[in-house]
Amino acid sequence: MTGTRYLEVIRPGALSTVQDLGRPGHAHLGVPRSGALDLPAHLLANRLVGNPPEAATIETTITGVSVLLRQAGTVAVTGAWAPVTVNGQPASWSAPLSVPAGARVDVATARRGVRSYLAFSGGIAVPPVLGSRATDLLSGLGPTPLAVGDRLPLGDPAGPPAPVDVAPTRTLPEELTLRILLGPRADWFTEEAPGILTTGRYVVSTASNRIGMRLDGPPLPRRITSELRSEGVVLGAVQVPAAGTPVIFLADHPTMGGYPVIGVVHPDDLPRTAQAAPGTPVRFAL
Repeated sequence: MTGTRYLEVIRPGALSTVQDLGRPGHAHLGVPRSGALDLPAHLLANRLVGNPPEAATIETTITGVSVLLRQAGTVAVTGAWAPVTVNGQPASWSAPLSVPAGARVDVATARRGVRSYLAFSGGIAVPPVLGSRATDLLSGLGPTPLAVGDRLPLGDPAGPPAPVDVAPTRTLPEELTLRILLGPRADWFTEEAPGILTTGRYVVSTASNRIGMRLDGPPLPRRITSELRSEGVVLGAVQVPAAGTPVIFLADHPTMGGYPVIGVVHPDDLPRTAQAAPGTPVRFAL
């Protein structure tokens, strides 16, 4: 990569991926939407460094990431709150940071939330697949998750960084309340099921990932117990597998499913699921 702008991965963390706005519009081909789980955090990180919304960032999972920038530029970290250092010195979170060539940027383990977003002026310029640079863990499209020694190209800066010292961000709640619209298969469940869903004590399971947020809690009883033919499912669908406990489909969800969907989470509430750690209480509101 001589003569190009790039960064080198020093510590990839538990799971760090390249993400952007995703690749919607390909569900008929069996391709999930993908993209940043916490879209507002991704957009804010890009604004802080002067990127357009579609520029690619790095999405980390709990344990952060460390990278070495070979050229000077501007970086910003948003999303889950985590200590940030540049060459070992404490740096601001949710703020544009001007860093010199050869600087090491470290995002430590998140102290609140799950996923942090690291943006670079110019954005990560890996080759797009179906119009997106996003890593899709279900289909395997896009770049593989970050590994030690990876070199990621950076694009040319598109504009100046935001003229702020620090940007305000939304509060990360200790309890998640999600609005849900019943359907399309709510009639497959008993009359008591919606009441159980909205009053039951659910928590985020350790088995959750970018494909879906699994919940632990009371099962939802079904009225129709026969098999359901596979049908299309959407982002935010609350599917209920045979065990009866709900799964909320997230960005890398399958485009078809064979279990009934009792409802769909309001799209404005979905970004908060990205920051809900295992054990976080979850409530549903019709």
